[in-house]
Amino acid sequence: MTIFPVILSGGTGSRLWPKSRALNPKQFLPLVDNKTMFQNTVSRLDTLDSVSAPLVIANEDHRFLVAEQLRLMGKKAEAIILEPFGRNTAPAVALASLKLLQSSEQNQETSSHESDQDPLLLVLAADHVIRDLDAFRLAVENALPAAKLGKLVTFGIVPTHAETGYGYIKAGSNEINSSDVDTDNTFYPVQEFVEKPDIETAHAYLSSGEYFWNSGMFLFKASRYLEELNKFRPDILSVCKNAMDSQNSDLDFVRVDQEMFESCPDDSIDYAVMEKTSDAVVVPLDAGWSDVGSWTSLAEISEKDELGNACLGDVILHDTRNSYVRSDKRLIATIGVDDLVVVDSDDAILVAHKNNVQDVKKVVEKLKAQGRSEANLHRKVYRPWGAYDSVDMGDRFQVKRIIVKPGAKLSLQKHFHRAEHWVVVKGTALVEIDGKEILLTENQSTYIPIGSVHRLENPGKLDLELIEVQSGSYLGEDDIVRFEDNYGRS
Repeated sequence: MTIFPVILSGGTGSRLWPKSRALNPKQFLPLVDNKTMFQNTVSRLDTLDSVSAPLVIANEDHRFLVAEQLRLMGKKAEAIILEPFGRNTAPAVALASLKLLQSSEQNQETSSHESDQDPLLLVLAADHVIRDLDAFRLAVENALPAAKLGKLVTFGIVPTHAETGYGYIKAGSNEINSSDVDTDNTFYPVQEFVEKPDIETAHAYLSSGEYFWNSGMFLFKASRYLEELNKFRPDILSVCKNAMDSQNSDLDFVRVDQEMFESCPDDSIDYAVMEKTSDAVVVPLDAGWSDVGSWTSLAEISEKDELGNACLGDVILHDTRNSYVRSDKRLIATIGVDDLVVVDSDDAILVAHKNNVQDVKKVVEKLKAQGRSEANLHRKVYRPWGAYDSVDMGDRFQVKRIIVKPGAKLSLQKHFHRAEHWVVVKGTALVEIDGKEILLTENQSTYIPIGSVHRLENPGKLDLELIEVQSGSYLGEDDIVRFEDNYGRS
């Protein structure tokens, strides 16, 4: 039976600021190894048998990050559904279920497989770490018999310590076993979902052996999820159906109707369905799992020295213990400190005590309230055609380093408030200014006056790099009028 992975990729990861930003959140960053967390989630699927290409649910603002990271892996998505607004996991999984059922109906004449008639969804978060891939594969195999029976399976993480940062699942007695299906695999009925406990309660949960951490991973038939959603939250299902009925395709993306989806209630799959259904079962998963929900959780899974320090980048420690220190470029030196988190990025530095890292999101809230770009953007901003790095900015000027991928081109555009100077430092640029084209190579430059309609293209086989100097009374990214665009941007 084919498994259809559904990767939920709509989070912002504010607790991992300053690395994670709203427009480039933690799932698209290489926080654990040289792959991003999203790419590791996609790679993890290769361990499974009879698995389709993933269906990705993403924020509209992250669409090109998803597409580019799949392209770099040589992978294709079953579909990339774009949410115009974040409405939590219950609507997201409903959209995926509806889309896959629509696809199965279209393919019904050419396939007689059961999985093609009623897709089996494996719902995964894009930003989790799973160390033991064999254990992950085995847990999915153990969950298949229950899902085929029409159960809604959740994966319960075998707890390793008394944790107050996770919700818990209490498992009932094993009343569903090989008497129901031809297998020795074991799964348990869910007796109760419980909220994040205090430390005393967490110790009691751990001692009882009856509780698992709630992973937010699921396996079930698309039809069964929609049936239970219709039973308990018909308002959510109705909005999702209407939004999907008015979907439209754009490049590799599926856009649901924005006006309709805006009215969708915000609710998690746990609250909307799993806590209410009588068909929820839990399969234990002991695979080195972490949701990497904070800098301390990332420190816990990182390699440490003899004093308990985890370091990355250009770091020198002296008389330092149990700290997490991470630098991208600059040297960081620490002296006489314990239990600190120090994280450096191009435009911000975080220093926090490990006991207070959950409050990082409060810093992000303050940045947003002050209208500061550090809440949303890194200094280097990725675009579908490449990227730009804001090197310097002052009164009435801004300097950017622009990289354009081979064969890519920016939109045909103009600006009302700024002029631009372009100097090519690597590669070849094809520049259009007011209908005239010029070809620039290294050390050549051009000038785009205010109001001129212009476009930049890389006709070569290597990355194009240039320095852009903007000058004018207003230098915001919204000073742009697009006439043509290859990437569906208005």
